[in-house]
Amino acid sequence: MSKRTELIEKYAADLKEKCGVTPNMELLEKVTIGCGPSIYNKDSSTVASSSETELATVKNNFLIKKLGLSDSPKLDEGISKVMEQYGASNRNKYRAVVYYLLTVHFKKESVYNK
Repeated sequence: MSKRTELIEKYAADLKEKCGVTPNMELLEKVTIGCGPSIYNKDSSTVASSSETELATVKNNFLIKKLGLSDSPKLDEGISKVMEQYGASNRNKYRAVVYYLLTVHFKKESVYNK
C-alpha cells in the first residue's frame, strides 16, 4: 500500500470518528492529491487552528485561490464551523481533512471534477 493510500485511509477515519462524516472517498482522494507534498511533512500536513496566520493561509490559498470563493465574512464563519466540527481540542487537524470539510461546506466539489 502506498504512503498516500495509507494517509487517505487515516483521513477517512478522522472524518468518520472525529467529525461524524462518511466521506466521499473519490473526493477525499482528489483533495488529498491537491494538497501535494505537504501531506508528507509533519508540520505542513496539519492546520494549527489556534494560529491566525495559519487560518489566513487556509482562507487565501485554499478558499479564495483554489475554490474560487470571494473574500467575505462567510469564509471565516465556514473555517470556524469546520474547526469546531473537527473538534477544538483536537490538536492534530489534518490539512486534507480540513480542506475536504471546507470543500463540502461551501459546496465546491465541482472544483475537483475537472
